[in-house]
Amino acid sequence: MCGIVGLVGAQISDWVQAMNDVQSHRGPDDGGAYFDDQNMVSLAMRRLAIIDFAGGEQPIISADGRYAIVYNGEIFNAPELRCELEADGVAFTSDHSDTEVLFQLLQREGTSCLPKLNGMFSFALWDKQKRELLLGRDRFGIKPLHYLESGSTFAFASEIKSLKVLPLDFGKLDAESIYHYFSLLYVPGSQTAYSAIKRVPPGSFLKYSLDDRSVEVQPFWQMHFAPENGLSREDWCSAIREELGAAVSRWAWSDVPVAISLSGGLDSSALAGLAVQQGVNLKSFSLGFSGDGEEDWNELPLARKVAEKWGMEHEEIVLDPKVLLDELPQMVASLDEPYGGGLPSWFVFKGMGEQFKVAVTGSGGDELFGNYGKWLSLEARWLGRFGRRKPLEITEENFRKNMFDQFYYASDSFKKELFAGTDIADYATSHFLRERFLDAGRQGASTVRDAHAIMDCETQLCDEFLLMTDRFSMAHSLEARTPFLDNGFVDLVSRIPAEIRTSRSDLKGLLRDSVAPLLPPELVGAPKKGFVIPLGKWLRAELKDIVRELLSEEKLKQQGYFNPEFVLRRLAEHQDGKKDHTYFLWPMLMFQLWQAR
Repeated sequence: MCGIVGLVGAQISDWVQAMNDVQSHRGPDDGGAYFDDQNMVSLAMRRLAIIDFAGGEQPIISADGRYAIVYNGEIFNAPELRCELEADGVAFTSDHSDTEVLFQLLQREGTSCLPKLNGMFSFALWDKQKRELLLGRDRFGIKPLHYLESGSTFAFASEIKSLKVLPLDFGKLDAESIYHYFSLLYVPGSQTAYSAIKRVPPGSFLKYSLDDRSVEVQPFWQMHFAPENGLSREDWCSAIREELGAAVSRWAWSDVPVAISLSGGLDSSALAGLAVQQGVNLKSFSLGFSGDGEEDWNELPLARKVAEKWGMEHEEIVLDPKVLLDELPQMVASLDEPYGGGLPSWFVFKGMGEQFKVAVTGSGGDELFGNYGKWLSLEARWLGRFGRRKPLEITEENFRKNMFDQFYYASDSFKKELFAGTDIADYATSHFLRERFLDAGRQGASTVRDAHAIMDCETQLCDEFLLMTDRFSMAHSLEARTPFLDNGFVDLVSRIPAEIRTSRSDLKGLLRDSVAPLLPPELVGAPKKGFVIPLGKWLRAELKDIVRELLSEEKLKQQGYFNPEFVLRRLAEHQDGKKDHTYFLWPMLMFQLWQAR
C-alpha cells in the first residue's frame, strides 16, 4: 500500500518532493522518486511495506530505461499471474512483489492486462519512448487517483492535498459538485469539489501524451449482470460460500499480520468465519459508544459472540460519542472534499492502525445484496397486471418520487431555495442519479434491482464508502481491504438472477442463508444496526457556538454560495427546538468546516 504522485511538463525540481511529503501518512516505511529530466517527468511514492519488504521498493525502472512505474495497492492474483509470465520466459528480480508483476504485464500487454488484475490498485507508468503517461485504477475505485491539468503541467496524486501544495490553478469550487453534495453528503463522479481537479474513474485508465498534451480516458471494465437460470437457491448458496471463502483467502495475502473490523453485522461476521476456516489468523476490533440509549444500537455483544465462536483475539473500543467532536478537525482534513456521512469508523481504523498495517472490512456486501431496499418503492409502482417495468421505462418523476426523495437528503426543490440568488444553478441531483440508473439499463440490466445495484456501486459505494474508508484508514497508515469486491466473487454475484439475489421480504436473505453456518445463532436473525450519533442535539448544544460562527450572516454573504436568509431561518428553528433540520445543518456544518480547514 502506498501513495503515488507525479508531474509531467513544466515544473520546479522540488515540487514532486513537496507532493510526496504531504502524503507521508500513506507510506511511513519508505519513499522513492524517479526523474526524467529530458522530458520533464517526475514520479514519487510513499510505501507502507506489506508484501515483499526487500523486493517491493519503488519506483521500478526497466533495464533499458524505457519504463518507470509507481503503484499503490495490492494485486491478489499476482502469484498466479507471475507463474504465467515465468512460463513465458519472463525473469523476475524480486521474490514475490506484485508491483513487479504489474510492471511486467504492462510492458508486455499494455492496457489489455488490466481486466485480469484482481485487487485494489492505482498506478502510473511512464513510457519514455512514446513520451506517454499511463494511469490506471481498479474496478470499483477502491484506491484513489486524481489528476490536474494546469497550463503546460499535468499532475496526478493519490490524494487531492498533494495537488494543492503546487502553485498551480486548481480552479474554483465546482458548483455542480456542491449542489449534489447537499443531497448525497458526498461529491459524486469523476469531478471533484475543485473545478480543475478530476478523478480517474473506477475501472478506467488514462493516457496523457506529452507531445500534444492530450488526455484520453477509457474504461476497461463496467459492472453488469448476466443472470443464469437453472440453478436452485441451494446451489447459489453453496457457490457464494465457496467463492467468498476463496476471496477472503486471496485478500488476506500479506507478509504482516492482518486485523478485521468486526461490526457484529452479517458481512464482517461472515468474513471473520471464512478467514478462520481458511487458516487466516485475525485479530478483531469492534467499536461501541457509551451513553443514553446505546443498548438500542450497540453491536458489541454480537461482535463478541462472533469472536468467541471462532476463538479470535478480540478488542473492543468503547468511546463517549463526544470524543467524535474532539477529532472532527482531523477527519475533515483527511477527506480533502466535503463529506457529511458516517464518521465512527475513524476510531476503528485508528485503533487498528496502532497495532496493524492491514485490516479486512465488509464494504460492498450491502450493494451486492439488497442495496438497503432503496429499489423497493421504485419497483412496487410497476407491479400489477402489466408486470414489472424495465429500468429504461422508469420516468423522471417516478424515480424522483419513489427513490430519490425517499432515500436522500436535501431535495432538488429544497436546494433551489438554498442556492437562490447565487451563481450555483439547478443541476437536479435526481436527474444525475437517474442517468446512471438508465446507463445500467443501457448496459443490459434487465431489472430495477440490477440497475439499482449498478447505480449504487458506481456512485455511493465508490464515491462515499470506499473514499471514506481509504482516507480514514490511510490517515492511520492502515490498509483496508474489501473481499466482497473480489473479481471472482463479484462475477459470481452478477450471474445470480435478481429475484434470487435479493427479495422484497428479506433483502440479504440469500447471503444470510449462504453464510448462516458461520454465524452465532443470535446473529442470524438480528436486524441491521448502526451507530446513532446525537447530531441534532449537538447542533443545539456542544456545536452551537461553532455553528453560529460558521453559519453567520457575514460568513454566508462573504462566501456567496448560499441564500443567507434561508440558512439562518432553519438554523434558528433548529436551535430553538421548533423544528429538526439536522438533515441539512449537519452537512452544512461539515461543508463549512471543510472550507475553513
